[in-house]
Amino acid sequence: MSSANAREYSGNRSVARKLALQALYRWQLNACPWQDLVQEFGDAEDMPRADREYFRALVEDVWHSREGLDAKLALLGDRAPEFLDPIEHAVLLMGLFELSSRPEVPYRVAINEAVSLAKRFGATDGHKFVNAVLDRAARELRPDEH
Repeated sequence: MSSANAREYSGNRSVARKLALQALYRWQLNACPWQDLVQEFGDAEDMPRADREYFRALVEDVWHSREGLDAKLALLGDRAPEFLDPIEHAVLLMGLFELSSRPEVPYRVAINEAVSLAKRFGATDGHKFVNAVLDRAARELRPDEH
C-alpha cells in the first residue's frame, strides 16, 4: 500500500471511528438494536469519507460484546462503567474492543484515535482518563507490542 493510500485508509477509519462514537453515544442515551444505529448513521454527512464496513463492525461488535468490555473496563478504571461520561464510555468501549479484538490495529493507533476522539468530543480532561485506561489495557492485552 502506498503512503497516500495508507493515509486515505487510516483517514477513512478515523471517520468510521468518529461515526461509531456518535452511534454508540446515541445508543447509551436511547438503547436500540445495533442494526438501527447502523441504519440511522448510514446517511450521515461524513459517511462517504468513512470506511463503512469498519464503522458497521465497530458498532455491531461493541454492541454484542458490551458486557464483557464493561467488565474489563471496571477492572482497568477507577470507576464503574455506569458512572462514566457517555462519550468517554463509548470511546473506551471502542478502544478496548480494538485492543482486544483487532490485532491488525497497532495498539498506538487504537489509543491515539481514542484519545483524539475524547479530546474532540469529551469533557475537558476526559482524554487523560481514556489514555490511562487504554494504556493499562494495552500493557495487559498486547504485552509484546507495548
